[in-house]
Amino acid sequence: MEQHPDIVAVMVGVAVEGPYSYRVPPGMRVSRGSIVSVPLGPRLTLGVVWGLPKDMVAHNRLKDIAYAYDVPPLSEELLRLVDWIARYTLAPPGQVLRAVLRSSEALEAPKPLVAFRRTGQEPDRLTPARLRVLDVLNDGEAWPKAALIGAAGVSASVIEGLERAGALERLQMVPPPVVSIPDPNGAVAVLNSAQEAALAQIAALDAHAFGVALLDGVTGGGKTEVFFEAVADTLRVGRQALILLPEIALTHTFLERFSKRFGTKPAEWHSDMTPVQRGKVWRGVLDGTVRAVVGARSALFLPFRELGMLVLDEEHDGAYKQSEGVNYHGRDMAVVRAHLANARVILSSATPSVETRNNANVGRYAHVLLTARFAEAAMPDITAIDMRVDGPEKGQWIAPRLAREVFAAIERGEQALLFLNRRGYAPLTLCRACGHQYQCPDCSAWMVEHRFRGVLMCHHCGHEVRTPKVCGKCGEADTLTAVGPGIERVAEEAAARFPDARRVILSSDMGSNAQLRDRFTEIEKGEFDLIIGTQLVAKGHHFEKLSVVGVLDADLGLAHGDPRAAEKTFQILTQVAGRAGRASRTGKAFLQTYHPEHPVMRAMVSGDREAFYSHELLAREAGGLPPFGRLAALIVSANEHDAAMGFAKKLLSAAPMAEGVKLFGPADAPVAMVRGRHRVRLLAQSGKDFDLSGYVRFWLGSAEKVTGNLRVQVDIDPMSFM
Repeated sequence: MEQHPDIVAVMVGVAVEGPYSYRVPPGMRVSRGSIVSVPLGPRLTLGVVWGLPKDMVAHNRLKDIAYAYDVPPLSEELLRLVDWIARYTLAPPGQVLRAVLRSSEALEAPKPLVAFRRTGQEPDRLTPARLRVLDVLNDGEAWPKAALIGAAGVSASVIEGLERAGALERLQMVPPPVVSIPDPNGAVAVLNSAQEAALAQIAALDAHAFGVALLDGVTGGGKTEVFFEAVADTLRVGRQALILLPEIALTHTFLERFSKRFGTKPAEWHSDMTPVQRGKVWRGVLDGTVRAVVGARSALFLPFRELGMLVLDEEHDGAYKQSEGVNYHGRDMAVVRAHLANARVILSSATPSVETRNNANVGRYAHVLLTARFAEAAMPDITAIDMRVDGPEKGQWIAPRLAREVFAAIERGEQALLFLNRRGYAPLTLCRACGHQYQCPDCSAWMVEHRFRGVLMCHHCGHEVRTPKVCGKCGEADTLTAVGPGIERVAEEAAARFPDARRVILSSDMGSNAQLRDRFTEIEKGEFDLIIGTQLVAKGHHFEKLSVVGVLDADLGLAHGDPRAAEKTFQILTQVAGRAGRASRTGKAFLQTYHPEHPVMRAMVSGDREAFYSHELLAREAGGLPPFGRLAALIVSANEHDAAMGFAKKLLSAAPMAEGVKLFGPADAPVAMVRGRHRVRLLAQSGKDFDLSGYVRFWLGSAEKVTGNLRVQVDIDPMSFM
C-alpha cells in the first residue's frame, strides 16, 4: 500500500463479502487498519481501511471517506484474524469485522472532566455544606465534580455557589484510565511444588512466540494461581493479557482473586457492561493503557496491539461456541489469534475437551498436569446410586441414601448441593383427561412449567403463556399435571424433606447476573445450608463448607443423539462433583443413574478419567469424528416445511463429488422448528486434513441461490446437533 493513496479499499462493518473502494479526500491521511466513517447507501457506516483496491475505479464514480477517526490503526494480526475467521466459517468478512467495531463510543476522544480547586479566597457566607466542600479541598488538589459531590455529601448547587463566590476555580482534567495498570510483582502467590513445576513448563514457552499449553488439573488443584503467575510474566515483558471466562456470573469472584494478586481489577468485557464502559475499555485496549482484560468470548475481537497471552478458563465449556451470526468457537479462534500475534495460550480445565486432550497427546500442545488438590484437600468420594434398585418412591426425585447424606451434612453444620441441569418446574405439562401436551406454537419443543412465575415457557424462543387453569383442548379443570422434574420441583421436595435448612435455588433464569453474584457470595459466607442448582453452580466456585453433592439425573445428557454426549456428561459430572470437599472437609458425591455400567459412570466412580479419554478417543477415531475428522452442518430453514426440505434436496443434488467426503441428510433437525421456522439439516463429514470450509464454499457457490424466506446457515465444526 502506498504511503498516501488517494483510493483505498474499505471493509464496512456489515454483512458484505469484501471491501468497497472510496476516495481519500485532500488533507486526509489513512493507512491499512485506519478506522473511518464512509457513506453506504443513505447513511454513514463504520469501516476499516483494508488496503489498496483490487480493481481501480474512476474517481468520479467513487464516494469520499467521510471521516477518519483519531485513534491508532487496528493491528495487522487483527485484520488477518478477521480474514481467517471469514474464510474458515464462511461468514462475510464485514460481519466478522462488526464484532471488532461494536463499540463506536470508543472512537470519540474522551471528554475532559470538570474539576474544582480552592483559590485561597474565603466566601462571604459559610454554611455547613460549604464547609464540608472546603474541608475536602484542603489537600490543595483539584477534585472532579462528581467525586467532590460524593465526598462532601452536597448538591452541585453548593459547589457552583462557591465558584461564583470566588472560593473555587473550575478546571478541566484528563479522565483517569478505565483501570489501573496491574502490578505483576504484587501479592505473588506461594505455590506448592506441583504448581511450581506446572508454571515452569508454561514459562518454558517463549514469551515472544506462539505456543499452547493445556493446564490440565483436578478441580481445586490451584490452576488459577498458576496461570495468574504466567499472566504476571507476560505483563513483565510489556505485553497485554486476555483471560476468557465462559460465564459472566463467574467474574465477580474471579475479579476479586485477580485484584488480590495484582493490586487492581482488570478491565472487564461482557454483555452486562454499558456502552460507555465498553467504549472506555475498547479504547484503552487499543491505545495500550489497558494491560489485562477479563471477559467473555467476544473479548477475542478487542483491538490489542501488544497481545502476549490468552487464557481460556474452563476451556471445554460450550459457552465458548458462538451459535448465531458468525459461528465460531472461542477456543479455536483464541489459538488462531495467538498464532497470528506470536502469543502464548493457556487452555485451563479439569476436564479438557477431547480435541484439546488429543492435541496434548500428540505433542501439539504442552501438557501441564496438576494431579492433586491444593493444600490438604482430597478429591471427593464418588458413588453411583442405581435408581433401578435404590431409587426414590414414585413422585419423588431424591433417593433415600442421598437424602440421608444431605441431612447428615446439614446436621454437621456443612453444606449440601442438589444438582439437576434442567430449569423450571417440569419439562412437560399434559392433561390427564384427554392427553393433550402443551407444545410451543412456534417451535417443536414442549412448554416448560415455571411454577415460581406461573408460566409455561419455551426454552428455545422464549414464548410464554400464563399457566392455564383448564385444559386448552378439552376444557376440563384440574386435570393438568406436571411430568418429570425441573429444578423448581426438586426445591419443592427439598423444602418438604429438609424444612429447617436454609435453602437457595440457583438457575440462570432466576435473577440478574448481579443477583446471582450476590447469592454466590452468600453461599461462600455459609449463609445457606442447601444449594439447589443447575449447571450455573457446577464450575469455578469454591464453597469451603460444601461436603455433599447429589446429581439427581446423571443420565440426562446421555439421552440425546449427540456424538459429544458422553464427553459433555463426563465434564459436567466431574465439575459438579468437584464442588465437594474443596477445603479440609471430606467430600462425597452421589450420582443417581439408571445406567451405572455406562463408561462415563464407571470412569466417575473409579476416578479413572484416563480410561474415559482413551475410550472416547478410540470411539471418535473409529467413527471419523473430531479430532480425527471434520464436520460441517448446513441448516436450511423456511416458513414452510416443504420449502425447507425441497431446497435441502436441491442442495444435496448440487454437492460436488470429493474423495473422502460423506454427506448425510437431508433430515428434519432434532429441534425441527424454532421461532416459526422449519429446520432441515445436512451434514458433511471429511478427514481431518481435508479443506471442508473450501468444499462447502464451492458447494454453495455452485448451488441454486436462496430466495424468499429461505435461509442456509453454515456451522463448521458444530458443537450441537440440535
